[in-house]
Amino acid sequence: MDRRQLLVGGGALAASLLAQLASADEQPKMDHSQHMHHDHGARKFAALAAAAEDCVKTGQICADHCLEMFSQGDNSTAACARSISQLLPICATLQQLAAQNSKYTKAYARLAQEVCRDCEKECRKHEKEHQSCRDCADSCAACAKECDAVAA
Repeated sequence: MDRRQLLVGGGALAASLLAQLASADEQPKMDHSQHMHHDHGARKFAALAAAAEDCVKTGQICADHCLEMFSQGDNSTAACARSISQLLPICATLQQLAAQNSKYTKAYARLAQEVCRDCEKECRKHEKEHQSCRDCADSCAACAKECDAVAA
């Protein structure tokens, strides 16, 4: 994967997320009784949504670090960057499904768990040299654990 592919993929993901946030802002506000009911349902996957969100955040930081290394001619984290490029859209979608209390969350969590475990393995290879890799690996492990709990 070259730097341009990673940047284009990241830009597309950011545009998608911004569009969804704008769409959510345009939805009508609920009265208090509807809000209470909605909160109760959303808590079902709250821990999973938070873990997936953290996975996206640490993955983006790690990907940026990989790009910086590439720009200096160091391709040692190429497999790490490749795994992150797959992780980011999976965890972003998982976070959205979990936050919406979607009926697809459990099934999607099974796939996300596998992607998180694979990314964790790649990032662990660099965790002693790069804090961003360690943070991403830890976040992937936490997300995979939440996926296991939900998918069971």
